[in-house]
Amino acid sequence: MPINYYLILSAILFCIGAFGVMFRRNAILKFMCIELMLNAVNLLMVAFSTVWGQAQGQVFVFFIMAVAAAEVAIGLAILMMIFRNIRSTDTSILSKLKW
Repeated sequence: MPINYYLILSAILFCIGAFGVMFRRNAILKFMCIELMLNAVNLLMVAFSTVWGQAQGQVFVFFIMAVAAAEVAIGLAILMMIFRNIRSTDTSILSKLKW
């Protein structure tokens, strides 16, 4: 399979994630879009690693996925605390949390 297919798929996934982060208000959906963007980059890194015959890219993707899982766990914990206080996950009303 040519690398162009992976480039196109990765670009499409990254654009979907970027538009989701820019235009969604729900914080959970924003987290999902950020994960989609990370997975698009991971897909591209694995594709280039396979084409060039080097395993460093695939190992690096493994560490990126581990850090992303930790990020989501901490982000969801913060989001749950925000939901307890203001009863919404809408990011446009988070200005209520200012002093």
